[in-house]
Amino acid sequence: MTSNLATPRRGCTTDDVVTAVRRLGGTCTWRELRRAVPWRLIGATVEAGLLVHPGRGIYTLPAADSGRVVAARLTGVVSHRTAALHWGWKVKVAPTRPDVTLPAGRKLRASARGLATTRRRTLAPADVAEGWVTTPLRTVVDCCLDLPFDEALSVVDSALRSGLPRRMLVAAASALGPRHRVRALHVVRLGSAKAANPFESVLRAIALRDAGTTWDPQHRIRYDDFYARVDLADETLELVLEADSFEFHGERVAFGRDCERYDELVSRGWLVLRFTWEQVMLRPAWVARVIARTVRRRRAERGLMTHLQRSKAAA
Repeated sequence: MTSNLATPRRGCTTDDVVTAVRRLGGTCTWRELRRAVPWRLIGATVEAGLLVHPGRGIYTLPAADSGRVVAARLTGVVSHRTAALHWGWKVKVAPTRPDVTLPAGRKLRASARGLATTRRRTLAPADVAEGWVTTPLRTVVDCCLDLPFDEALSVVDSALRSGLPRRMLVAAASALGPRHRVRALHVVRLGSAKAANPFESVLRAIALRDAGTTWDPQHRIRYDDFYARVDLADETLELVLEADSFEFHGERVAFGRDCERYDELVSRGWLVLRFTWEQVMLRPAWVARVIARTVRRRRAERGLMTHLQRSKAAA
């Protein structure tokens, strides 16, 4: 249940449109945004310069559009999250200042400091597209190397969802030096094109802290008389994690359908945990504790042991 991440409501302002785009990953389609805010406000937000409409029904935040100007001033290259947004990928948090990569050893003048979030790395000519932004492959690799795991996973998921082949990502990560290779491959191999959005990707990143769990995004649960698609599921534990967006629960039919789905799952032995956007993005430690506690309980109920517990038992 991750399709809508903001509630359409009376009294919305252009600030609410900006908030909706941030929650949708910093870039979104008109259809995604229309589900979150009144359509009349979208054009007004673009006219106010708070939102950029590059065309093709896509809307993005100004930071992604202004990155090229800042990078040129710094004699650098747009990279990381800002490059991801340029390629149309969603990110966990859209940067308020553009991400720019500078050549190793480059010093910034005092007047240029604070214009961007800068990192220093020597890039090959093949790593730069159009002379000002890192290529899709280089963008993914940089995010895997420099961003926290949940942010990196969000970018990898989005890149795979856009059609970038996993084999190319694996090859690019494998070509790195030993220290960087392990980190990049770890994220790339856990990425999934099935993840719906960064909200779900971040929830999966939190859940993966518990070793031995396997979380399948957009998992299909089938019985002869019942079918459900859930955000994340571990089949062995029969445990479901839902990234609960603010949907149109004011509509009794939709609300009733959700209740029926959860009741069916619980009655068939599944345990369902539901988390809001605020909990996942702002209280990840609490979310991790709740998931870990539930995983321990399910393992105990089923007499399951982790790999570490099995190793200790064998010894």
